[in-house]
Amino acid sequence: APFKPMEILMTQKPLSRRALAISAAALLAGTVLPASSQTGTWPTRPVRIVVGFAPGGGTDVIARAVAQSLSELLGQPVVVDNKPGASGNVSASEVSRAAPDGYTFLVAPTTVETANPSLFKSSVLPARDLSPVMALGRMQMYLLARPTLDIKDAKQLLPLLKSQPGKFNFASSGTGTPPHLAIELFKQSTGTDIIHVPYRGSAPALQDVMANQADFVFDVGIGFPHIRAGKVKLLAVAGDRKSPFFPDAPTYADMGIKNASMDVWFGMWAPNKMPPEITARLARELTKALAAPSLKQRFGDQGVEATPLDTPAFRKLLAEEGKTLSTLIKEQKIVVE
Repeated sequence: APFKPMEILMTQKPLSRRALAISAAALLAGTVLPASSQTGTWPTRPVRIVVGFAPGGGTDVIARAVAQSLSELLGQPVVVDNKPGASGNVSASEVSRAAPDGYTFLVAPTTVETANPSLFKSSVLPARDLSPVMALGRMQMYLLARPTLDIKDAKQLLPLLKSQPGKFNFASSGTGTPPHLAIELFKQSTGTDIIHVPYRGSAPALQDVMANQADFVFDVGIGFPHIRAGKVKLLAVAGDRKSPFFPDAPTYADMGIKNASMDVWFGMWAPNKMPPEITARLARELTKALAAPSLKQRFGDQGVEATPLDTPAFRKLLAEEGKTLSTLIKEQKIVVE
């Protein structure tokens, strides 16, 4: 004969006091535990990282390296979703509208927060709409020239540009992107007249320079293999600090160029109101990932130095960079419609 409910209960082992308390709490809550008590199990399904630039560019490569390491540490797939457009605004807007449940994050250059609000009439304001998680790394930019350009080194660059104003062009990954802002800093500091040609991403801009269809580009690391193969000319490091990857390359300081340095920082943001337990767990796992030799090597292959900054330090960096770039954008009257 089938067991009666009481007989089933009598055949089970006695519950512990803790188990009884948890069961009672669940019953009082309608048998569903509140979301705040579930964050300790995060993540229970795939996590998405949104990137606002085309596949193959610097931001995309960084995001994919981080995604692979996080997947191993979190025990869940971490996928990269490319949503290019408007210098990262498209991706930032999408993440700002996502549920703050720990399954959607943004990886982007810091200019999404420090430059875009000054560049675009309609823009996400990350200080209001997104929460910084941590900085992931930084890269120096490199001034590259097409293979057929008839100069031997960086010392010949400024005389050439000044002797033929308006003749030469600089490709960039798009209006308002870090390479474009580096161009504007360069023009402002050197007093040169050069033409800006925006592309949809770093990779196509670099391809046209290698194909002699554009004159110069500020590269953010993806050109390293092509530099070493002699397919593009490395003229200088776009800053005052020597490159750990090309230590013989002259710097802006070597060329006498002042107030034009610009490193590119990359970071991760979350939708506002993310549970602090999830943010803390993610920050811990990111710190582990960025310390791993394998990820450092993958970053290094793209010219990126793994440089984690916790949330307070990241916020300070964003504030300082924002002040510099907003002033530049205003003075150069850069506007993106």
